[in-house]
Amino acid sequence: MKTEMRISRRCFVKGAATVLGVPWFFPASALGLEGAVPPSEQIGLAVIGLGNRNRSNLAHFLEQNDVRCLTVCDCFADRRERAKTMVDDHYRNTDCTANRFHEEVFSRDDVDAVLIGTGDRWHTPLSIIAAKAGKDVYCEKPFSLTIEEGRRLVDVTKRYGTIWQCGTQRRSNDSYRFVVDLIEQGKIGKLHAITAVLGGWGGNGFAKPEPQPDPDEFDYDRWLGQAPWVPYSSTRVKLWRNRWDTGAGVIADMGAHYFDFAQWALGSYTNLPVEFEGTAEWPSGGLSEVPFSVDVTARYADGVRLLMKNGSKGVRFDGDQGWLHVTDDGRITGEPKSILSSAPRVNWTVMSGHVRNFIDCMKSRKLTRSHPEVAHRVHSICHCANIALRLGEKVVWNPNAEQFVDDPQANRMLRRTPRPPWKV
Repeated sequence: MKTEMRISRRCFVKGAATVLGVPWFFPASALGLEGAVPPSEQIGLAVIGLGNRNRSNLAHFLEQNDVRCLTVCDCFADRRERAKTMVDDHYRNTDCTANRFHEEVFSRDDVDAVLIGTGDRWHTPLSIIAAKAGKDVYCEKPFSLTIEEGRRLVDVTKRYGTIWQCGTQRRSNDSYRFVVDLIEQGKIGKLHAITAVLGGWGGNGFAKPEPQPDPDEFDYDRWLGQAPWVPYSSTRVKLWRNRWDTGAGVIADMGAHYFDFAQWALGSYTNLPVEFEGTAEWPSGGLSEVPFSVDVTARYADGVRLLMKNGSKGVRFDGDQGWLHVTDDGRITGEPKSILSSAPRVNWTVMSGHVRNFIDCMKSRKLTRSHPEVAHRVHSICHCANIALRLGEKVVWNPNAEQFVDDPQANRMLRRTPRPPWKV
């Protein structure tokens, strides 16, 4: 609707100029010739969070000729200036604006979509603010810190009709699609186990008291967001993934990808494991508090096991007639070997397909491949596994009620109170 309104305004202005006898000259790009998309039909993009990961995402959005990046936003001055330079160099102008305050981004009428790649604690709040402001969202994972937070995002995006895509790009990757197709065709028989090997984890630093940074250079209070207030330290900022207040460790970081793959292969995003138990090695000393190594077994109601371990990243599917394994760079092996004759060789880092799916869904208003309900269910698996490890006991999960069975202590970990004034 906003795009149509912008088109109507442009048509009105052009018509008025014609009546007044003002000569009009348009470059080919303005008319949509030579493969260009006219400005009236381009999606206005804003980017919030500009670390290495989201600058990589931004590069893929810049490749889309029907998208125009208008503004970038970050709590770090150097990051937003670096991103502005990146955008300006691409368009060969200086039109992109750089913002410290996300409120300025959401107040712009020309912004149709927001690419969110902040720390995890900001993913859901910013997505909700975007939805209420009428913006669609492509959001990095892990997108929630609690199960209640994830459910709230599902409800809000549904209420506002928001097109929302989680950055679990394997949903748009040919290697992963090929494996899912083989499993759906019964090529390895009935599945009985899925092993997700999540890589390694570490970073056991020590926080040191330091002076508060200049907010114009780094807005620490805004960076913390909904997380409880703690004194600033550069170590804490660097290792934010290792704190429960700001991150969720390796299970949420890589599990968001690999458990999504498992759910996809099982053919149902609502059928979740009902039991979680396992062991972990925890850091000693320093400020890190998430497990550095994990060994978790999650069991589905039909007996299929989802195993979570550390090691060389990849996912293995074991059936009663064979197996399939996908490494993190997209290499596929398996038995029987005959089923691999047409396997693609695609690197998982190619993200253009997932970005394109989001843009196409913005136009069609259809659900994205990694839509909110899919993403929420996958992240629920991550959070349940972490809760089992933190409690040091088996937990039983009811996916329909989104509650643990007869476990008040575990149920208290489904939610938390955000810090004012950043509660959304």
